[in-house]
Parts: sequence; structure tokens; C-alpha cells
Amino acid sequence: MSLPGFVSRQVACGAVRLSVHEAGRGDPVVLLHGFPQTHMTWHRVAPALAERFRVIVPDLRGYGASDAPADDAGHTVYSKREMAADVVGLLDALGIGRAAVVGHDRGARVAYRLALDHPDRVRRLGIIEVVPTGDFWAAWHADLALRAWHWTFLAQPAPMPERLIGGDAVAWLDGLLASWTGDGTLDAFSPAALAAYRAQIRDPARLAAMCADYRAGATTDRRLDEDDRAAGRQITAPLRFLWAEGGFPARTGDPLGLWRAWAPQVTGNACVAGHFVMEENPAAVLASFVPFLTEG
Repeated sequence: MSLPGFVSRQVACGAVRLSVHEAGRGDPVVLLHGFPQTHMTWHRVAPALAERFRVIVPDLRGYGASDAPADDAGHTVYSKREMAADVVGLLDALGIGRAAVVGHDRGARVAYRLALDHPDRVRRLGIIEVVPTGDFWAAWHADLALRAWHWTFLAQPAPMPERLIGGDAVAWLDGLLASWTGDGTLDAFSPAALAAYRAQIRDPARLAAMCADYRAGATTDRRLDEDDRAAGRQITAPLRFLWAEGGFPARTGDPLGLWRAWAPQVTGNACVAGHFVMEENPAAVLASFVPFLTEG
């Protein structure tokens, strides 16, 4: 399923081939989706951005129509370091030296890992609806743990989560999506986007990859964040942070303050939405990021 007006193709990005959707001209902007979604989460935002920028929208490894390699015992295959390396491979394949990168949810974790590991490749960094992985784990309290239960459930050893979800995968997905929206329904999702997410969750390889993504988050990704914090590493690119009044970062207390500890150039704002900001309030996304991406 392609974004309106975008051309899709498979691009070799080192160890994997990514399904990539592209349109527009100008400064390159890479959009990275989150869980449990695909490139289709950008369908209300990407066409408007393509009027000003060269917009590149891949499916992350394990998601959509991209390759889904098997996880390893150390949970490094779906680490955000490996996923960030995929984006570097994509930029190389497209002949792009530096790009602005905007990510939502898991894609935002890939985006900030890319900015930390490959600072010369990121011109500007946009983060939607996450705080750093290590900080999020450290911020857990009873209310947040109940809200973010999927972090521990999906990270359990294989194949327990895969088997439980696979028993009625679409019902599980629909309930999850609705519970994270501002109004508690599926109304924010277009039929095409919802069909893409449902097709993905029914694919055992994609389901295993999504669980592996969270296993990496609980282990490898958390350790990478802790190591960077201990070493005093920071994100050098200007960072714009957008979070939802009804999303996960808002429950950490001071989400913008958490990012200010990681980057010297941080701006941001909250907006009215549940977790799926691009589909629930695309106007807020464009209002926050178009001026930011145009600067500099």
C-alpha cells in the first residue's frame, strides 16, 4: 500500500532491503514510523511535506514490506543501532549525505540513535511521542506501567507473546490501537492504513519482528542509552519534540526536560491527540515541523 502520490520500491540498505516510498523535491526529509504501524501512518502528513521537501518514507526492518530477519540471542538484530544503520544505508543508496529525520514511536527511537551514532548524517531531528528509552524505563510508576504494559509483554521471551497475540491477532491489534487514541476508537485510522496494520499483524514474521523490536528495547537499546548518558554524549542536531496531551511522554512528568538533558538545541510543544499524532492531528504535526524543517 503506497502513500498517495509517492513512488515505492525496494532499496538494498546493507544487510536488509527496505520498502521505501518517495516523492517531492528539495531538502531530504526521512520519516520513520512506529509500532504497530507501517509507512501508512504518514499518509495525512507526507503528501503535504512533499510539496516542500524530498520526502523519503521507509518501512523499518521487520515492518511493512521490508525484510524481516530473525532475531539473535542478544537481541541486537532489531536494536535501534542496527535500524539506524539501515537508514544510513538508505541515504547512501539514494546519494544523500545529510537529511532531516522525523520519527514517531519506535521510529523516533531509531531517529535519535541515528543522530547519536551518525551525527554527520542528521541535519535536523524531529521526535514525536517518545522520550529516550532509558529515561522511559526509569520513569515507570504504577500508572505508567499499566498504560505501557506492552513494553514488558512484548519483551517476554519468544514465543509466548507471539502465540498469545497470534490467537486473535486482529482483535488484539484493534484493541491496542483504539486504547491509545484520544477518543478510544479506531475512527482516526483510514481504511487503507488500518488494512495495512491488520495485514502486518497477521504475518508471523512481522509479528516476531515487532516482539524482537521490544526485546531489543528492554535490553540492547536501554544499555546503549545508559552508556551514552554515562559518557556524556549528546545529540548535536537541532531537535524538535512534539508530544500528545493524551500520550505516553506526558505521563513522565517533564518530557521536554528529559530531552533537554540529551541535546543542547531543543524546542517543542504538546498538542491535542492520543498517541497516534500524525493520524489524529496531522495539522499539529505540520504546524510544528514545517517551520523547523525549513530553518537553516
